[in-house]
Amino acid sequence: MSQACEAVVLGASAGGVEALLTVFGYLPQGFGLPLIAVLHLPERRPSELSLVLERRLGRPVREAQDKAGIERGIIYVASPSYHLSIEQDLSFSLSQEPPVNFSRPSIDLLFESAADAYGPRLTGVLMTGASQDGAAGLLAIQRAGGCTLVQDPREARVATMPESALALMQPDHILTLHGIGEYIADLETGSC
Repeated sequence: MSQACEAVVLGASAGGVEALLTVFGYLPQGFGLPLIAVLHLPERRPSELSLVLERRLGRPVREAQDKAGIERGIIYVASPSYHLSIEQDLSFSLSQEPPVNFSRPSIDLLFESAADAYGPRLTGVLMTGASQDGAAGLLAIQRAGGCTLVQDPREARVATMPESALALMQPDHILTLHGIGEYIADLETGSC
C-alpha cells in the first residue's frame, strides 16, 4: 500500500542547475513538501546556488544547516565541501568525511540517509551527471519502499548518472525533466 510522501530528495551533477530549475518550475506556489537537493559543486568555494534558485523560482531556498530541522515548503541545497545527511529525527547533519564516488557532497549519502529516515514516505530523483554517484542511493530508497525517478538518459545533458542507476535497478519511473516536475507537483495530493 502506498503512503503519503513527506519529502523529495534530488541529485544531479553536470547540467544540474538547469535540470533543477526546470523541475522546480512545475511546482505550484505554496507547494508544501520539503525538497532536498545535492548538486556536485566545486569544493572550497562559496556557492550561490541557493540565491540563484531563489531568485529564479521566487520560492524559499536555503543551504542546509547542521542540526537544523527540515521544514515543509522549503527547497534545501547541500553546501559545497560537506556531505549532507538526514538524521532519524528529520534534522540535517553535515560532515567532512572523505569523498564518496569522488564527490563531497555525495548524492549516495543523502539518498541512503533519507531512505533510513523516511522509508516509504520518500521520493528520490536522479538526473543528469557525469559520475555514478546516486545510483546506489536510489537503490536504497527503492529497497526502503520509497518511490524512484530517473531522468531519461536520452534527454540528460550528461547521461552517465541516469545510465548508472538504470544499470543497477529498475526505477519506478523514467521521465523527462518535464515529467519529473509534473510528478513531484502531484505528490502533495497523492502518494509516493
